[in-house]
Amino acid sequence: MSVQRSPFERLREKFDDSELRCPACGYVDTDGGWRVTASGSRVRYQFVCPTCDAVETRELRLK
Repeated sequence: MSVQRSPFERLREKFDDSELRCPACGYVDTDGGWRVTASGSRVRYQFVCPTCDAVETRELRLK
């Protein structure tokens, strides 16, 4: 049985698979992941480092 995933879920999975290194301290969070929030025409992906609390944000704007 095939599971349908939205493009936003697939992008979050890409971030989870490849971008879990904190740009501030270099910590690699192998147990963490990106949080996704949506508001109107914006979709925001955020990664919060559990070591230093730095926040990495990516935002998509839909037209």
